[in-house]
Amino acid sequence: MLDAGAAIEVATKIGRRLADGAAERDAERVLPAEEVDLLTSSGLLAITVPAEHGGPDLPTSVVTEVFRLLAAGDPSIAQIPHSHFVYVNALRHRGTPAQQAFFFGEVLAGKRFGNAQSEVGTAHVREHRTTLTPAADGGWLLNGEKGYSTGALFADWIPVLAHLGVDGPMHVAWVERSAPGMTIVDDWDGMGQRTTASGTVRLAGVRVDDARITPYHLTFEGPQTYGAFAQVLHAALDAGIARAALSEAAAFVTSRSRPYPDAGVQRHADDPLVVHAFGQMEVQVRACEALLAEAARAVDRANADLTEESAGRASLAVAAARASTTQASVEVSSRLFEVAGTRSALDGLNLHRHWRNARTHTLHDPAAWKVQHLGRHALDGVFPPNHGQV
Repeated sequence: MLDAGAAIEVATKIGRRLADGAAERDAERVLPAEEVDLLTSSGLLAITVPAEHGGPDLPTSVVTEVFRLLAAGDPSIAQIPHSHFVYVNALRHRGTPAQQAFFFGEVLAGKRFGNAQSEVGTAHVREHRTTLTPAADGGWLLNGEKGYSTGALFADWIPVLAHLGVDGPMHVAWVERSAPGMTIVDDWDGMGQRTTASGTVRLAGVRVDDARITPYHLTFEGPQTYGAFAQVLHAALDAGIARAALSEAAAFVTSRSRPYPDAGVQRHADDPLVVHAFGQMEVQVRACEALLAEAARAVDRANADLTEESAGRASLAVAAARASTTQASVEVSSRLFEVAGTRSALDGLNLHRHWRNARTHTLHDPAAWKVQHLGRHALDGVFPPNHGQV
């Protein structure tokens, strides 16, 4: 069982290992089954299991840094267990004692959770059509189709967000990967985050027992950090991308870039314009990393004393982190080419994967709305709305 220091150390080592093959996996879209197994065997996927169930129960600040370190190595692989951690958190808050004992035991035994939450073609991201309907002989039948199901292809259990009854309240149906009627399709073809396998999950008459259903709608009937926790992990992915882009830009500039003649230097890295550009990018990345760390601490503070105000302040801190990490990851991964020169644009180098990953992942939730929430609070003291995206 990993403590905080060990978790950071393990994540650092695995992140470096993931970086070695990241460009090749992206270019050839090699799904990282072995690498996901490595994450599982390392113990990192169990670090948020509550102490009363035999887990390390590590705080959000540690989990966030683990995600950032993994994402600096390969953000596609880092994104795969995102929903695993989110649904471990959901069980903590809404699972019955029996459900918690069973599923936390599964996590400690090395089982992985995926996700089947978002739907394609609905009016907006929080509209769902997937439904649990009563089965004639007891239990429920689950029918629907999900998209962007990151982690499902590698999961043992897939939490499915669905109405309990036609147009009923939202619940989570916990479905085994091998359940009859469930089909997982590897049809994700995004320009970035190419190896997350964020494809389609089809559900046709999947049987679900009452013991495998947890309420989702109740999560937002009072103060909560469920949304802030999920969002801060997304921010950590983007911070990792920003740091990786800056590090690879520096490695390229100091070893392969040629100086511009007007600079009058022998080494491109000694061009004062290049040095200044790297200083600006370093400031930008350090700033987003600092906001990320503070956001994670704000979530921990809210968890220790959960009120409307503490939850609201956590959401604001996370909104600031998401806005900052979005900007840093997209801008630094683009500016990489400005400082590295023409040769860096060669397709075979795959340096553009950093921008593709940043641009794809930052579309997950609009950063502009994070800024809106911050601005409204600055003007009128209004906290963000109480839902899972802030």
